[in-house]
Amino acid sequence: MNTSCPRIPLPPKAVVWDLDGTLIDQTVAIIRCYRSVIEAFGCPQPAEHDLRRSFGMPMAGTMALFVGEKDLAAACAFFRSIFPQRMMDGLKVLPGAERLLSQAAEMRIPQAIFTNKHGPTARQLMESLGWQKWLQGCIGNGDTEWSKPQVDYTRHVLRELGVEASEQVLVIGDSPTDAAVALPLRLSMLGVATGSHSMEELISAGANDAIADLDTFNFK
Repeated sequence: MNTSCPRIPLPPKAVVWDLDGTLIDQTVAIIRCYRSVIEAFGCPQPAEHDLRRSFGMPMAGTMALFVGEKDLAAACAFFRSIFPQRMMDGLKVLPGAERLLSQAAEMRIPQAIFTNKHGPTARQLMESLGWQKWLQGCIGNGDTEWSKPQVDYTRHVLRELGVEASEQVLVIGDSPTDAAVALPLRLSMLGVATGSHSMEELISAGANDAIADLDTFNFK
């Protein structure tokens, strides 16, 4: 058993992965695109810290913080039009990500990406990285009527994985949004402090346990 995270039941029956800040760092491309859109609509540029802290919600939620309501729909459409061409700019696969995806697949643990990133964009990224071979699903914004952390969205993902909600299902993510995914259905949640929130913040948000990065973790 993995003794580094004693409050996480291992091995899990299924893994629900967040994407940005958990498995990959796509901050460079995301921030460049937000800044391009914000500039195009003549709005003040936010501090990078404020942009980072807004990640985790759907793109429209972040955009609404920085662009006026009357321009919001057009700003979101502009973001979606430019992001696919820029999404590989500065992309980093975070340490331990591919090892754990492969390990879960070898252990026959069902796993899916569960993200507020635009669904088709997330799946395009999975294909570019060659990760689809390890996954049973990649579900993102626009694939359903819901977004994280709505309970119906989480239930939809669990149905896709063919598992019931229980503490044996492990949510892995880098933000309080991921903790909010786990809490209503009493799933286990492992916080990873590779995004914009610290281990202490993730524990305070409801994570069962938290680690500095995925490289320190194993499913066995």
